[in-house]
Amino acid sequence: MTDATTLPLDLDEVARAQAAGSRPVAADRAPEPAPQPLRTLRARTLPARWRITLWIILSTAVTLLAVGLIGRSILLAGVEQAANGEIEQEAAEFARFAEDIAAAELTSADDLLTEYLDRQSVHEDEAIAVAVDGRIVGVANGLVEASRTDSVEALPGGRSMLDRLLASDEVSGAQNSPETGPMRWGRVDFEAAGERGSVVVVQYTQDARDRIDESFAAIAWVALIGIVLSSGVAWLVAGQILAPVREVYRVARDIGEHDLTARVPVDGTDDVAAVAATFNQMLDRLQEVHATQQRFVDDAGHELRTPITIVRGHLELLSEDPVERAETLRLVRGELDRMSRIVTDLLVLARAQQPDFVRRSGCDIATLTLDIEAKAQALGDRRWQLMEVAEGSAELDPQRVTQAVLQLAANAVQVTEDGDRIRIGSTFIGEGDARRLRLWVQDTGPGVAAADAERIFERFVRGAAPADTAGRRAGSGLGLAIVRAIADGHDGSAWLDSVPGEGATFGIDIPAPVHPAAERRS
Repeated sequence: MTDATTLPLDLDEVARAQAAGSRPVAADRAPEPAPQPLRTLRARTLPARWRITLWIILSTAVTLLAVGLIGRSILLAGVEQAANGEIEQEAAEFARFAEDIAAAELTSADDLLTEYLDRQSVHEDEAIAVAVDGRIVGVANGLVEASRTDSVEALPGGRSMLDRLLASDEVSGAQNSPETGPMRWGRVDFEAAGERGSVVVVQYTQDARDRIDESFAAIAWVALIGIVLSSGVAWLVAGQILAPVREVYRVARDIGEHDLTARVPVDGTDDVAAVAATFNQMLDRLQEVHATQQRFVDDAGHELRTPITIVRGHLELLSEDPVERAETLRLVRGELDRMSRIVTDLLVLARAQQPDFVRRSGCDIATLTLDIEAKAQALGDRRWQLMEVAEGSAELDPQRVTQAVLQLAANAVQVTEDGDRIRIGSTFIGEGDARRLRLWVQDTGPGVAAADAERIFERFVRGAAPADTAGRRAGSGLGLAIVRAIADGHDGSAWLDSVPGEGATFGIDIPAPVHPAAERRS
């Protein structure tokens, strides 16, 4: 079985197309715009692992600092609220005491305040001072054991502080001075036996604040140790996260021009694993493109070497005799046509690896079959018979399918004689989702030997020529490879049914499932 002759193709155009990695383009087509350069990224000198670790340390430190400051502010506010509560409690206790003692025979405010002061038990950082008409009667000082006027000077701030509080127009407040430190105070004024008395309650908060600061100093040390430990953990975690990235770098570094088989190990399903998987997919595409280009170069070198040698030999021996010269030029043109056909077929096979090789669309199969049969009649003087026509539609690339069936018809022409019968047909096989479209060409030629049937769809494989066809020019061995590529592009298959000496039937099967909507319309 041999291949059909295809139209000549300009070799310069083919060379330009192969160099550009695409199909030939028309000379008058507008050039594609140049790709825009990628945005220049800001140069980074610090390794990614260090950047991740430092950002984790920084975010942890900022978080701990914010929590510490907020917690300290809350606790300090609690100290102030506790001091206010103590002052309010003492004022309430004095009011109850004054009511309970009203029936008692106390002749003066001094006796009332002295009795009240004797009943008080002040806690640390608290002081209660009582005065009559601005005169200090007594002091209950939590800082010392004495509770009389001689303990006034032991108070932080001393008598001058009490005098200011007694003379103030306000009855409560807060102050902070070098002598007293931060403190809160409250005053209760009353009259008894014609005398004006006052009870001053003072809460010193410096010690409570110092205890809070000491606690947070200890917490700060613990937080610092935690930051150090988290830094180590961040370093280890960053290393694990970036391990696939390092694998990507290693694989990219080790990939060479002739070895694109290295792949990045993919573990898990996270974003980093997705990056590794995407990188591997990119390498798969690059390897496929490289293999396609390498196959094109190898095939072109393999098949074009002989015609080039023939052309060169004839041109070197070109005679001045017009008859011999015309015969030589005829032979040279024939070889150039064969070279053009080979290059065209190779370009088709190279394009078969691209995603847009097959462009599916809805197609009426009956119309397609009739068009193919009409075009096939121009291939040779044979008895063309249309045996069956499939009724219905399918999603396929009509141009590629036409190309494949005409290639089979052209091969049938090459193995038959003028007037021989060649049959063409199409039919649907199966039902529903399993339905397939079968297009076939049957000839009455010598058939295909069983040894050739398994490999005849490979590139540059030709069937053994029988004795009666040995004188014919053999094809390039690419026609059936193109047929199989078109069938594969449709997720179908190419097939052969032949008995040596009784002809052969070549065909392609293409999936053509019937959707429920299409069944209802029919």
